[in-house]
Amino acid sequence: MTISWYRPVKQPRRVAVLSVHTSPLEQPGTGDAGGMNVYISQTAQEMARRGVSVEVFTRATSSDQPPVAELAPGVIVRHIPAGPFEPLSRGELPAQLCAFTSGVLRTEAFHEPGYYDLIHSHYWLSGQVGWLARDRWGVPLVHTAHTLAKVKNAALADGDSPEPRTRVIGEEQVVAEADRLVVNTDVEAAQLVELYDADRRAVRTVSPGVDLERFRPGSKDAARRALGLPADAVVLAFAGRIQPLKAPDVLLRAAAELVARQPSLRDRLVVLVAGGPSGTGMEQPQALRELAVSLGIADLTRFLPPQAADALVNVYRAADVVAVPSHNESFGLVALEAQACGTPVAAAEVGGLPVAVNHGRSGLLVPSHRADDWADALADIALRPGRHAELSAGALRHAGRFSWQRTTDALLDAYTEATSAFRRAALEVAV
Repeated sequence: MTISWYRPVKQPRRVAVLSVHTSPLEQPGTGDAGGMNVYISQTAQEMARRGVSVEVFTRATSSDQPPVAELAPGVIVRHIPAGPFEPLSRGELPAQLCAFTSGVLRTEAFHEPGYYDLIHSHYWLSGQVGWLARDRWGVPLVHTAHTLAKVKNAALADGDSPEPRTRVIGEEQVVAEADRLVVNTDVEAAQLVELYDADRRAVRTVSPGVDLERFRPGSKDAARRALGLPADAVVLAFAGRIQPLKAPDVLLRAAAELVARQPSLRDRLVVLVAGGPSGTGMEQPQALRELAVSLGIADLTRFLPPQAADALVNVYRAADVVAVPSHNESFGLVALEAQACGTPVAAAEVGGLPVAVNHGRSGLLVPSHRADDWADALADIALRPGRHAELSAGALRHAGRFSWQRTTDALLDAYTEATSAFRRAALEVAV
């Protein structure tokens, strides 16, 4: 039996990207904006350069937002009204999925059938919307979880709240329905199979990239002047959302331990924290500053608001070492960006960080969140000039293996596979 609509699989012409809870137009480093925003923005722009139109659907959070905004040529962001025009917590968003889905489906209804060739959903909330749109539009669904509830709940930080059962169920449903599941690392692929019973054949590992033109080595002295830091300082930096999951407190405790070990270091040490409160960190937005006071290092700690990408370059270049002490991290783009600037990284040995950091060559992986272990690692990198130079060179080599071009190549391959699998399944049903 011949299916009249069947045609050879080609590169998609237009992709609908779903990002319910955060927009690629938002500044990473505060609220819910982080690595996922960077991922969506960078891959969308790279696809557009290759002739693939990308439309990103996200929830409108302000009445001042235009219905449609251009992120870059070939990439638009659609702001879908769903609930009040204000930021909502992720716990409040499931109640708005019906309204959001309705807005997405109405947008497509204004076009001819087949307007979108494929849906790529990011995070489980978007996956729920993508699941329905997939069946309504008759196109394949590719899903990227970015984080998984079962994994997060197994590695909770003190003071953090477990992910609710509704999210676990929602993730299980999306995993069962998606035509392809894109993960950042092989570790995450194994977690999907073992914890969510994913079909191993549907999972594809696609490592995120880094903008190697923006994040590159530069003058440390110039970066420190731009940030008002002494040229001879020992600078330990953290960049990201201020919340228990990201564990910036580990860096502060380790810095205090270093000063206790070497009191003379107090005259040179600077702990640089760039980011804003997020998640459960919103409940006590001053907690990190209060911790610095209680540890006796408030005078050594400098807090910066979330930094735009070009300004973030200065943070990385100014640092002797960038700390990524997260309790869980699906990949860790900050680690990759810092290394691309030639700055070694000390990272927790969790999630995707052992992929983002080449232990002993581009930085160090720390197997615990104990202050003494972190103090050892930070001292090994920042206080030994020869070791620092060796790791800095290795950081550049390691980061050079990752790019958004390579990421997009692999994503487009996954899209082609998803389309083939979707059509094959439809053909079998029709026969």
